[in-house]
Amino acid sequence: MKGRDSHYSYGYGRYSMLGGWLTSVVLIIGALFMLTVSVPKLWAPELPHSLGMIGFALFGLAMNGFAAWKLHGGKTLNERGAYLHLLEDVLGWAAVLVGGIVIHFTGWAIVDPLLSIGISAYILINAIGTLRKGTGILMQEIPQGLDMQQVRTDLMAIPHVKDLHDQHTWTLDGSFIVHTVHVVVDGIDHREALGIKTQAREALKKHGIHHATIELEWADEDCGLTHH
Repeated sequence: MKGRDSHYSYGYGRYSMLGGWLTSVVLIIGALFMLTVSVPKLWAPELPHSLGMIGFALFGLAMNGFAAWKLHGGKTLNERGAYLHLLEDVLGWAAVLVGGIVIHFTGWAIVDPLLSIGISAYILINAIGTLRKGTGILMQEIPQGLDMQQVRTDLMAIPHVKDLHDQHTWTLDGSFIVHTVHVVVDGIDHREALGIKTQAREALKKHGIHHATIELEWADEDCGLTHH
């Protein structure tokens, strides 16, 4: 992820996320198109050249399978989108291979549209899930798996902390988590204030939060954001 500059204070992480989001849109459109093409073939299947199907399928599986394997396990939304795109190709070639073998030995032409429908449905479901995740990131949704109530409990357990407010948590790209919070304290000096900030950062770090902005306020202070 490219670092911050004068134009983007958080860096360029969301360009990668946006690429994954757009890839998901393209996959959804492609899967829907394939369904509209494949479903009518159920009533009028055509017998393809089975040996040609098998040969092309083996080559396609080797090339796309290796590329998908290299991207498998990627954490960013862009990597996930690229992996799904390659997976679509792999499954497509696998369908061609299976279909070619079955058609060659049985002559069942209907196998081809059935496999196309199954693969398209699988890709559609996965692409919708990736699209939903990307939309959540764009809307600054609280990252999944982060227990905000437990975060509050841990921060409130720090000595001299009286209250918390204006707490916001989001992710830039699906992996880098940002957190801001106003911590209300009472009866502390400068040394104790530094200690509270250190403890708060450690508590947030345990929850997987990478970037924390902590503002200390005294109990009688009105920051203007208490009710926001």
